[in-house]
Amino acid sequence: MNIQKRVAHFFSLVLLSSAYALPSPVLYPQAAGALPEATVVCGKPAPQFTLTDTNGKVHKLSDYKGKFVVLEWFNQGCPFVKKHYGSGNMQRMQKEYTEKGVVWLSICSSAPGKQGNYSPQEHNAMFKEKEASPTAILLDPEGTVGRLYDAKTTPDMFVINPKGILIYSGAIDDQPDTDPSSILAAHNYVRQALDQALAGASVKVAVTKSYGCSVKYR
Repeated sequence: MNIQKRVAHFFSLVLLSSAYALPSPVLYPQAAGALPEATVVCGKPAPQFTLTDTNGKVHKLSDYKGKFVVLEWFNQGCPFVKKHYGSGNMQRMQKEYTEKGVVWLSICSSAPGKQGNYSPQEHNAMFKEKEASPTAILLDPEGTVGRLYDAKTTPDMFVINPKGILIYSGAIDDQPDTDPSSILAAHNYVRQALDQALAGASVKVAVTKSYGCSVKYR
């Protein structure tokens, strides 16, 4: 086979292989601005970050090495968040697990002018009214940490073990609706992951698909 025929044969194989290429992954709709490739993988170290809370205190994830940490993405205006706070479900979990030494960080990545973006004082007032008790309410208006964790919805939940390893990411439970009554029949993945990990067992369900409102990024 001469050189020209070999070149033609090569390009024919390239075209044939491209016809059977795998489709591009489907992405969740997001606000304008490309999100970086997800950096969170269960079983791997959770990405480090620094954020300021609603009282002006700086929090670093590294500050909590040696403890279990829950990251909860929230948006005060989201009906799915309202379901879990209006029913008291989220508050009960916060209270139960922080009393067991778990650090619970509620994070708002809503951009200025978007649903869920409030002043620190307004966030504090709303959490107080709901009798919520996270360890801290962290503000991420630029969406830096939300994008770092590829948080897609509110709520979107992550559990990190004392070694800094991500052991759960995804939905709070298996009832993707806004009806508070469905909580009674729900299988709570976050509770299951925490209970198993706190008991020294491996997490049986480490990844699920989160549900809720899209995070209101810039």
